[in-house]
Amino acid sequence: MARFFREPDRRQRHLLPVDMMDWLPAGDIVHLIVDAVALMDLSGFEAAYKIGKAGQAPFARRVLLALLIYAYAHGTRSSRAIERLCGRDAGFRFIVGSAVPDHTVIARFRRRHVDRMRAVFLAVLELCREAGLVRLGLVALDGTKVKADAALDANRTARGLEAEIARMLAEAEAADAREDRRFGDRRGDELPEGLTGAADRRARLAACEEKLARRAAEAAAHQQAKVEARAAEERATGKRKRGRKPKPPEAAVDPDAVANVTDPDSGIMKTRRGWVQGYNAQLVVTRDQIILAADVTTEANDNHQLTVMLDQAQANVEAVLGEDAVLGAAVADAGYWSEANAASETEECELLIATRKDREQRAALRDAPPPRGRMPKGLTARERMDRKLRTKRGRGLYRQRGRTVEPVFGQMKDRQGARRFSMRGTERCRGEWQLDAAVHNLRKLHRESVRRAEKGGRDAQTGRKTAAGGA
Repeated sequence: MARFFREPDRRQRHLLPVDMMDWLPAGDIVHLIVDAVALMDLSGFEAAYKIGKAGQAPFARRVLLALLIYAYAHGTRSSRAIERLCGRDAGFRFIVGSAVPDHTVIARFRRRHVDRMRAVFLAVLELCREAGLVRLGLVALDGTKVKADAALDANRTARGLEAEIARMLAEAEAADAREDRRFGDRRGDELPEGLTGAADRRARLAACEEKLARRAAEAAAHQQAKVEARAAEERATGKRKRGRKPKPPEAAVDPDAVANVTDPDSGIMKTRRGWVQGYNAQLVVTRDQIILAADVTTEANDNHQLTVMLDQAQANVEAVLGEDAVLGAAVADAGYWSEANAASETEECELLIATRKDREQRAALRDAPPPRGRMPKGLTARERMDRKLRTKRGRGLYRQRGRTVEPVFGQMKDRQGARRFSMRGTERCRGEWQLDAAVHNLRKLHRESVRRAEKGGRDAQTGRKTAAGGA
């Protein structure tokens, strides 16, 4: 029995091993991240920097990229939190060494190079291919709503935007008049306090007005197309079509239409837990939960994303596996159903799209008997898809959707903190989502490498026991 409590000796020197490679276990993900980034071509990251001149040397791009990936892998997104962890966490300290980057350096790096995250994603996908993790034949497509770096309360109607812009312009004119009276022809100092951020805010308000005007123009064009299609059908048949005639289009902006003044690109999205201000984040995933394509859209509906995402996945697969690679079959829920999407099926990619809500679809596949014989003639596109899903093969393929893409969203949101974007604007959020997808694939690669190492150790131990028994 112990006779005393064990107390730490905080004055002890060399508490950590002298060699930083010994700070963390050999199977820690930090080693994989550092090695993976070392294999990437980062010439695009480094092109904007000039070295060899006066001034403090910038941090190596490999260090900051590895730091960002490691932070996202552990659900840390705040640049200030990353800076703090670089001074107190062994994994972060392993990446940066003794030089801790300031949070402004981390934030600028992420913002400046967000458009290069697709290249990072493809580089990680290539590593997964080399490890044998990219297996095609079946892919699943789905979307999830991710919160924007903006609040629902920041939405303004078109009428409110006009009033706010008018107020800001009036304040600017009043400030100019006061400065003219005070300074005359001489140049004054900065704008009065309170108007220093006015230019940026006016730009965001103008972006909101432009977004609402673009939506109104798109709606008017769609309505005009409906009017012209009806007129053409009536001319072709010589008969007046029954039903209410479409109203002529109106290009004017609805005064009650809303846009967000913090992030004008974001939109109001409906989720199971209510309404959020955010984006629709899309993924294409293999049955082994390796992400093949990641994108972000401002459309709340998934319907228009099917061909876009499958084309992107096919392009990524060809870039990694070669031009002969094909996706195989693709499964998607009812959010992607339309006759136009069903007609986009090709020999390289068979489509299995649910035609009703997920709960109803599962019940139909569970209760309805599989069809027999040849497919009858005269079936609609929906009926043909329903029949394909009810076949034994269709049931087996569609059932895999729930255990492929949906768990990936849970892992990214819960483990990586991908519930809210850290940047604003569609392009920057797209880059951040692709970084999240690359981090997810790296975590899968790390898990597989650890599993293989453990399996190799067990096999070696069994081999030694067998040899000893034979001797």
